[in-house]
Amino acid sequence: MRWFAALLVSLTAGLPAAAQERLAVDLELVLAVDVSRSMDEDELILQREGYASALEHPAVSSALTMGREGRAAILFMEWGGPGAHRVLVDWTVIDSPESAAAIASTLRFAPVRSLRGTSISSALERAALEIDSNAFDGTRRVVDVSGDGPNNAGRPVAEVRDELAAAGIEINGLPFMFKRPDGVYSIPDLDLYYEDCVIAGDSAFVIPIYELERLVVSIRQKLVLEVSGLRPPTERLRPASLSDCLMGEKRRRMYDAP
Repeated sequence: MRWFAALLVSLTAGLPAAAQERLAVDLELVLAVDVSRSMDEDELILQREGYASALEHPAVSSALTMGREGRAAILFMEWGGPGAHRVLVDWTVIDSPESAAAIASTLRFAPVRSLRGTSISSALERAALEIDSNAFDGTRRVVDVSGDGPNNAGRPVAEVRDELAAAGIEINGLPFMFKRPDGVYSIPDLDLYYEDCVIAGDSAFVIPIYELERLVVSIRQKLVLEVSGLRPPTERLRPASLSDCLMGEKRRRMYDAP
């Protein structure tokens, strides 16, 4: 019998994750956080603390564990340009306030470093790869992407967004709009750009942050909404025309031109 058990192990080890038994969870959530060099050190530290504080908050830990399965799986990654990704917390099950607090502690003790470039599309590609290759079977699969500027490198973001949507992956956005647009790496209507070019899914939403002091509260609000599948009320009237999803690439070429 021992040889038969060993044979089973060797056979299943070579199978893709989809062919093996996965742990059922209510939510698979990738927190994809912008750490490009357009953000200064104080903003990076506050952003990191925002996610740590949110995960410790009773409203968030309760929401993460109140579904049918009573647990969610979370991965926390930072991103910059194409291929510039850093996973700070690999896939971890949250099934109690203590497990949520453990992730928060990891985030607080990890070094804060920026990455060069701004490629939302590359971050989404990496997030989708992490979701497809993990050991979980989530009722919902969500990528939560934050950033302070449009995509300006890598594949067109709308193209990648559509691929994730076709795979049943939702995308929500947290655009940072508390800085004056500099004309190169940021734009005036970043929230509309996220709405038109980044987010995907029937319950997808954008929560723009206009004041740095609101960052921590906004992250907490967004996590609760993501877990519940609800959308925040729309507070802003918008123009009928859609955003140019290649505006970041065009601006970069314009400023890079001799």
